[in-house]
Amino acid sequence: MTYIDIVNNILRRLRERTVSAVSESAYSSLIGILVNDAKQEIEQSWNWSALRTTLTVTTSTGVFNYELNGTQNNFTVLDVVNDTGNWFLSYKTAHEFNNLFLNQDPARGQPRYYSFNGVSNDGDTLVDLYPIPDNTYAIRFNVVTRTNDLSDNADTLLIPAQPVIMLAYAKAVEERGEDGGASAAMAFSTAQRSLSDAIALDAVKHPEEVVWYTV
Repeated sequence: MTYIDIVNNILRRLRERTVSAVSESAYSSLIGILVNDAKQEIEQSWNWSALRTTLTVTTSTGVFNYELNGTQNNFTVLDVVNDTGNWFLSYKTAHEFNNLFLNQDPARGQPRYYSFNGVSNDGDTLVDLYPIPDNTYAIRFNVVTRTNDLSDNADTLLIPAQPVIMLAYAKAVEERGEDGGASAAMAFSTAQRSLSDAIALDAVKHPEEVVWYTV
């Protein structure tokens, strides 16, 4: 569903006239803002299968800090694989990395550990690898990346549209204080049910992620 379709869907629910562009009126522009607010909340509520991707870092000899292009400091790591050495990398804390790099001579070899260390000038997350690479290795970060705000009328959602629509509608009802009998509390309750249903359907693709094990 496109950005303009979502906005018009909400306008109809509010018994407002539809528009040909999100920016056509002050009110449609407001609905557009609420749609993006709702989209951000829904994207962060679950590791949606539609948002999963693999980012590949190709190391250079002697370089330990790399940029995860496109993450914009808004992502979740699922796992990290040294595709050259065929093993998973383990996370270490910043404190542990400080000890490895500053209190001893850092080892060199194929990376086995990673730790995040700031962001780049364009807002992407930076990651440190250890040992310091001594050659070219392919390190694959399997992640969930959240998308940028919808801006063009034809922009589309990757995640299920219904929870976004219902949450944005609830926010619109709350903003103007009434909707001919539909209370904001009722609208938010409906949005929550819609989100729960969508997560349940998506979770079937990764059932292992909703199973709890005793230790």
